[in-house]
Amino acid sequence: MMSTADLADELGEAAKVVDLPLRDYGGARAFSGAARTLRCDGDNALLISLVSAPGDGRVLVVDGGGRTDVALMGDVFAAEAVRNGWTGVVIDGAVRDVAILAGMPLGVKAVASCPRRGAKAGVGEVGPVLHLAGTRIADGDMIHADEDGVLVVPAAVGIQ
Repeated sequence: MMSTADLADELGEAAKVVDLPLRDYGGARAFSGAARTLRCDGDNALLISLVSAPGDGRVLVVDGGGRTDVALMGDVFAAEAVRNGWTGVVIDGAVRDVAILAGMPLGVKAVASCPRRGAKAGVGEVGPVLHLAGTRIADGDMIHADEDGVLVVPAAVGIQ
């Protein structure tokens, strides 16, 4: 995989930077794949539903409203994602079970950690166009992530 820095140099303005204070929590520090989007604010029932289905090498991008008082993903959900072929998860929100996540072969980037689990009411939306820190992310856009950050390459650009 090409580094995000090299990809940003190559693509210029076509590659959009997700300007969030994301930290690495998963064992895979570099990952890429087509985006699958989810909006959920403190409720992770739809997240478990998504990672329980075949990921086909995709990256789940979650708009959790930037909340850091509740975790949207922990070790159980991450294990499901690994079993089902997801390459990574980017969360504008919190995760938990960080010691276990660090040993898993999954890219996990989130803004914080929190021991409190999310609600399970099923509130949220699968597949919306997201705007994380002003960066537009739609289903099918390519996500490229490593230690330098997260880049979004719109599907219309046609670069994998």
